[in-house]
Amino acid sequence: MSTNSPVIVWFREDFRLADNEALFAASRIGAPLFCVSILEDGKSAMTASDWWLGKTLTTFDATLKVRGGALHVCRGNAREVLPELVQRSGARTVLWNRRYDPDGRETDTDLKRTLRDAGIEAHSFAGNLVHEPWTVRTQANQPFKVFTAFWRAACQIDDHRPVLPAPENLDFWWEDVSHWDRWVAATALEDEMASLEWTRPLEAHHEVSESAAHEHLETFIDTALSRYGVERDFPAMDATSGLSAYLRFGQVTPRQIRQAVRERDVRTGREKFFAELGWREFAWSLLWEYPDMASCNLRSEFDAMPWRDDPQGLRAWQRGQTGYPLVDAGMRELWQTGVMHNRVRMVVASFLIKDLLIDWRLGERWFAETLVDYDPASNAMNWQWNAGTGVESAPFFRMMNPVLQSRKFDVSGAYIRRWVPELAALSDRDIHAPWEAGTPPSHYPAPIVDHAGARHRALDAYEHVRKSRRL
Repeated sequence: MSTNSPVIVWFREDFRLADNEALFAASRIGAPLFCVSILEDGKSAMTASDWWLGKTLTTFDATLKVRGGALHVCRGNAREVLPELVQRSGARTVLWNRRYDPDGRETDTDLKRTLRDAGIEAHSFAGNLVHEPWTVRTQANQPFKVFTAFWRAACQIDDHRPVLPAPENLDFWWEDVSHWDRWVAATALEDEMASLEWTRPLEAHHEVSESAAHEHLETFIDTALSRYGVERDFPAMDATSGLSAYLRFGQVTPRQIRQAVRERDVRTGREKFFAELGWREFAWSLLWEYPDMASCNLRSEFDAMPWRDDPQGLRAWQRGQTGYPLVDAGMRELWQTGVMHNRVRMVVASFLIKDLLIDWRLGERWFAETLVDYDPASNAMNWQWNAGTGVESAPFFRMMNPVLQSRKFDVSGAYIRRWVPELAALSDRDIHAPWEAGTPPSHYPAPIVDHAGARHRALDAYEHVRKSRRL
C-alpha cells in the first residue's frame, strides 16, 4: 500500500480499462490511483439510462477490485465535490476524459480553471469519439450541416491515436473514505433503481459491463455484420450491433469497434456500419455548435408550427396503444427493454410528429427518460431529423405510413407478434392493419387517428409554416 499522494482519475462516460486515455496517462505518472465517480444531485426523476449507469458503477467497481482497487463514488455537485476530494486526499493531479454535452463541457471548463488556480494539475483527454466535435470543419472553418459532406471530410482525417490496451499494472491509493460526507457505496444507484418497479423488466434484457460490450461486438462481427447493410432495417432480424448503450457509457469505444472490424477483415456491411458510427459523431458536432438542440428548432421557421395539445394522444403513443401495430410494438419494446430498433424509432417519431401533430420535443423528452442508450446529441438530432426542423432533415411533408412500413419491414409480423401478443393469432396479412380484418380483436384499440386524414392535417400545418416564413 502506497503512502504517496494519489492522482485522481475521474470517470464519467468512460467506464473501461482499455482505450482509456486518462487512465493510461495516470498509470504512467508513478503515483497511486484514486478512481472516483460523482453522481450529480438535482435530477427530478430517475431515467432508464440511470439504471444502466447504476449497473455500470457496480460492475466497474468489481472490475477495479479484481485489480486491487475500487471505484469511489460520491454524490453532489461536481464543482464542489471534486475540489473536496483533491483537498482530502492530498492529490496534486486530476485527469479525466472530455465530455461534449453543454453542461458537461461547462462544468469541466470551470473545474479545470478552479483546480489550476489552486496549483493542481488538471488535464483532460479525448473522450469517446474518433473525431472530437470541433475537428471536422469546412474549408471556411464552419461546422458541416450535411452528413455526407461531414463524413467525407472525417474519413480523410488521419487518426494517429492508437487504440490503447488496458494498463497491465495499476497501483491504487487506499484510504477509508466511507466516513466522508459525500461518499456513497458503488452499488447505491443500482440499489436505488432496483426499488423502482418499472426497472425490473430491464434486468432480463441487458448485461452491463466492459466485457459484455466486447462480447456483443465479437458476436455482431461474427454473425451479423456481413448482413448489416441488407437486414438492418428489419426489426425482427438480429442484424444490428446492440452496442449503443455501451458506447454511451464508454464501455467500448468507436475506435475499438473499428479496429476489431478491420482485424477480422469483414468487408461486406462494414462501410455502412462505419457510417452509422459517423452519424453519431455528426450529432455530437451539431450539439457542440447548437447547445440548445434538444429544445429549439434549428430551422427557426418551425417556431410557427401549430402543434396540437393532445395529452390523450401522447399517452396512447407512450403506452403503445395507438391502434397501429408497428408503432405500438416499438413503444412497448422501448418500455420493456429500454431500447428500440432504429427503423421503428423513425416510424414512431413520424407518427407522433406528423400523424398526431404533437411537438417533437415531447417525444425527445420521452426517449430521454426511457432509453438506456439515451445520447443527448443523437436523440436531439434524430428527433429534429424526423420533424424536419434540423440542419439536415427529412422534409416535413415526407410522412411514414405506419402500415406500409410494417408490411415492408416486418412482412410476417414477427416483430409485432413479439411485442403485441394480443395480435399474435392474426394472419400475416391482417396483423399490420387489424381494423381491416373481418373480426378485429376486441382487446386491441382501434386506430386513434386516420393516417390519410392526419396527413392532410399535417400538410396544412406545414403550409402555415411556409406562409409565415413569407410574411
